[in-house]
Amino acid sequence: MNKYLVSIGIKVIFLLIISISITLIGCERMSQQTGVFPTTPEKQANATIASSNDSGITGEAEFTQNDDQVTFMIEIQGATPGLHAVHIHEYGDCSAPDGTSAGGHWNPTGVAHGKWGEGEFHLGDIGNINVGEDGTGSISLTTDLWEIGTGSDIDVVGKSIIVHAGADDFISQPSGAAGARIGCGVIELSE
Repeated sequence: MNKYLVSIGIKVIFLLIISISITLIGCERMSQQTGVFPTTPEKQANATIASSNDSGITGEAEFTQNDDQVTFMIEIQGATPGLHAVHIHEYGDCSAPDGTSAGGHWNPTGVAHGKWGEGEFHLGDIGNINVGEDGTGSISLTTDLWEIGTGSDIDVVGKSIIVHAGADDFISQPSGAAGARIGCGVIELSE
């Protein structure tokens, strides 16, 4: 009788292990088919924005990549009310007091300056932040035109975020006539 019970117990445990394995394999296949879980790990990059030209502004920019989509968010404080252009510039260097060490707009595709998502535009042509009376403002966008930490031509890491004194007119070449650089932050890969 005891041998019979032990034999049944072993068979039940074996069947449970098989059932659990089949269930887990089914869940993995379903998550891959439905896209419930990202197929690539999330990547992040950040830039801490400091004052240029003694403007007094500060801020944070964040890039988050899930699969082929990068979401960008920036918040600034201490700016004058109104529109301020935000661009990605070609060098990750904010050492010059006027922000010029960041170079020109990041433009790996070699096209004319313009408005994001309309006709030709630099990959660094983000747009304008509307700053309120309290000196704060923010914008965000999501795109498949950037990458994070890949080392490719469209990788944002190693570039700079520049905040300008004025608005981007989206027409003037090569930079939108946005005025002085009042904030600069180097884009670095997050740990």
